[in-house]
Amino acid sequence: MPRACLLCGAAAGNRHLCGACLADLPWHSQPQCPHCATPTPAGQVCGACLKHPPAFDRSFAALAYAFPLDRLIPHLKYHGRLAVAPVLGECLARAVAAAPRPDRLIAMPLHAQRIRERGFNHATEIARETARRLRLPLDVASCRRIRDTPPQMGLKHAARQRNVRGAFTCSDGVRGLHIALIDDVMTTGTSFDELAATLKRAGAREVSCWAAARTLPPP
Repeated sequence: MPRACLLCGAAAGNRHLCGACLADLPWHSQPQCPHCATPTPAGQVCGACLKHPPAFDRSFAALAYAFPLDRLIPHLKYHGRLAVAPVLGECLARAVAAAPRPDRLIAMPLHAQRIRERGFNHATEIARETARRLRLPLDVASCRRIRDTPPQMGLKHAARQRNVRGAFTCSDGVRGLHIALIDDVMTTGTSFDELAATLKRAGAREVSCWAAARTLPPP
């Protein structure tokens, strides 16, 4: 059946957004740090990554976390509006089309208690669409979140690091592989960094971070 655009209600054919709304999304296309995707004047490595190099090798973000993403993503995560996930997965697949191709995708794991509460992992739903469009395998078994950490929202960087320390475990089935991690929003990158470090200890050769949206510093 023909769909209505999630944002404006116009006819969208077999897609979730009409062409105009898709084009008007806040695409994260400005020069940015190749490690953490934060904007830099000429695309050079940012000061934070020079001072404290992250465990992951590179990052890509499809969109800036601004309107309407700051409305759509909470609707997905907290209100079960699953139709948002394919939109984010499509945008992410577009953004990373020319990126180094990983061996498999892994969505940011949720603790089992959070999955019981929500009924799904929003990162996995985004990753399904990205994997389908890029024809890449989605690995849902190699990594687990073993600590039910409080939400990162509102925490400063050091507190975020403490919050996720030791939160993940990964099997040695990732040994020698290039893994791309997928999540909805990249803010400070601490969750990505902790999971990437866990993957590297398990033998992963390379870790990329793919985020549907990136929070940006104020102008």
